[in-house]
Amino acid sequence: MPTSETDPQRSDGQSEARFDVDGVAMVRLLGPQDRLLKTLERQYPLVSVHVRGNEITLAGDPVQLDAARRLIEELLQMVRNGQEISPAEVTSSARMLNTDLNLSPADVLSQAILTARGKAIRAKTLGQKNYVDAIDQNTIVFGIGPAGTGKTYLAMAKAVQALQRKEVNRIILTRPAVEAGERLGYLPGTLTDKIDPYLRPLYDALNEMMDPDLVPKLLAAGTIEVAPLAYMRGRTLNDSFIVLDEAQNTTPEQMKMFLTRLGFGSRMVVTGDITQVDLPNAASGLRLVTRVLKDIDDIHFARLTSEDVVRHTLVGRIVDAYTEYDAQKQALHYEREQAAEFANRAERRSSIPRDRQPKRR
Repeated sequence: MPTSETDPQRSDGQSEARFDVDGVAMVRLLGPQDRLLKTLERQYPLVSVHVRGNEITLAGDPVQLDAARRLIEELLQMVRNGQEISPAEVTSSARMLNTDLNLSPADVLSQAILTARGKAIRAKTLGQKNYVDAIDQNTIVFGIGPAGTGKTYLAMAKAVQALQRKEVNRIILTRPAVEAGERLGYLPGTLTDKIDPYLRPLYDALNEMMDPDLVPKLLAAGTIEVAPLAYMRGRTLNDSFIVLDEAQNTTPEQMKMFLTRLGFGSRMVVTGDITQVDLPNAASGLRLVTRVLKDIDDIHFARLTSEDVVRHTLVGRIVDAYTEYDAQKQALHYEREQAAEFANRAERRSSIPRDRQPKRR
């Protein structure tokens, strides 16, 4: 059982705290090549961290040291719960504590959705946890956010969980077959062969979450269906967990068609990134539906951000950079429109004959 103690402020105004941790917990806390320790130091640059034997010593700014101490206590609790810790958990836990000291990352991030092939699938950020909770509490959930936030992966984990618990009789996974710069007709093979690459990410996720030998049997029996969005037309989907992926590439008509397939005992999760629309005219059904259905009960819009990205740390920075670029681009476009409107008004005014121009008082 790890213990900690905090020394009062030293004469130089700095504080110090020490942790005694058993060997196994220490190894799991530090991570390979002390990777987790380095992540912690980046979160609190005014705190120095020293490890000697089974003791961790923190020294530095009193405010940051208190936050670092709390973070280490939460990480140790995760280790005791048997949870594998990665840099993503360290970063997201620090953000949670900075947002609300009453939050316990060990409680929020330790709840596994399901365990597949010896690996527990769970939310890794507060935004992901709120998204997963919304799926439990609403019939239709829209997961909107950038790449790497786990929108589709967590939705599919909830679908598999619902099937295993016999809450639904089947899983239906669908996405629009829209070219991202390529032409579908030039791909070799039959129509099924051409469409299959667009659905491959869904198959890959299924094989991670279930026994790979079981997946083909469930597909053959119709218990799991992976199909293009166009195949949903004219159907009523009862007792099903339905996931629509890449929804930013649906037209408004397709989105309406899909949502009206909802039958009794079914749930829907719609995922997409409205900043990556591949439609030729950019008329995304996902953008429109956020305005049309925003006030309807039992429909929830979960918005994930770069803080919920659990891929390489560069992905979050890339998302932020593009978001800033798009904001600047929109501001410049607005300024140009205003300038053009001002010039048009001036031109119209100058074209009016002098005898018809309003007299100034």
